[in-house]
Amino acid sequence: MSELTHFNEQGRARMVDVSDKKETVRTAVAKSSITVNRDIYEQITNNQIKKGDVLAVAQVAGIMACKKTSEIIPMCHPIPITGVDIAFEWSVNEEEQTYTLLITASVKTKGNTGVEMEALTAASATALTVYDMCKAVDKGMIIGETYLVEKTGGKSGDFRREERI
Repeated sequence: MSELTHFNEQGRARMVDVSDKKETVRTAVAKSSITVNRDIYEQITNNQIKKGDVLAVAQVAGIMACKKTSEIIPMCHPIPITGVDIAFEWSVNEEEQTYTLLITASVKTKGNTGVEMEALTAASATALTVYDMCKAVDKGMIIGETYLVEKTGGKSGDFRREERI
């Protein structure tokens, strides 16, 4: 286990100095999900939610959140994001009456620190936006696990998790 780097000599929080780190292309992919009832599933897929196109709004929210990560996560560096993509896929089990929207956020930069937090923030904000847009129909939606799938670039090398959702 490596030593914690976000503390100064006095044991207080600090932002790590990344100025000496090599600038490389870095990517990260994170996933989240939200499980909804059949009514919401049908309204989303038929574009009948009163607030508008749920997936379009959630996609833009995820992109915006990605770009604002350093403003809400205290030790994150503001970094130039060179690309963000939010993808959706439905997992439907009619027998069990489960309707889960799977969210994948992919983020890219060329810089001296990674974009894992930006990908996780994008995936989370996307799920939260779906909840916000649909809560008038049913507040019982469940936001699922949010996790890093993979990251590339940087000193620590590449990381790849086995799929969970």
